[in-house]
Amino acid sequence: MKFNDVFVVDDDKIFHFIIKKLLASSNIDVTPAFFENGLQAIEGIKNKLQNGETPPDLILLDINMPVLDGWQFLEEFKILKEQIQKEIAIYIISSSDNTVDIDRAKDFEEEVTDYYLKPVTVEAIRSIFSA
Repeated sequence: MKFNDVFVVDDDKIFHFIIKKLLASSNIDVTPAFFENGLQAIEGIKNKLQNGETPPDLILLDINMPVLDGWQFLEEFKILKEQIQKEIAIYIISSSDNTVDIDRAKDFEEEVTDYYLKPVTVEAIRSIFSA
C-alpha cells in the first residue's frame, strides 16, 4: 500500500523534526500533517470528510499527549471510521514500553496496525512505508 497523506499525532516537536528527516533520508515522498494532540487530529479528519477530501492513509500516533491522548483518539476514531470509506493504517509510536500500553493496543486491533517504540529508526519508518 502506498501512503500519500500522513498524519503525525504527537506533542513532541523534536519527534516531528525527526520524522521529517527520516522520511527525507529514506526518500519517502509524502507530506505529513502534524498535530499536537488527538483532538486536533480528529478535527483534521472531520474537516477532510466535510470538505469532500480523502482522509489520511496513515496515522503515526503517540499515546501520551495533552487534551486527547492516543487512547482517547482511538476511541473517537472508532466512532468516526464508520463514515470513512477506506482503510487507514494507524501505527502507535510511543516511548512507553509498558506492557499495559502494549496490551491495550491489542484492544484496538481493528484500528492499530502495529506498535513501535521511540526512538524511531530508519528501519521502522521503512517497514511502515513498505507495508
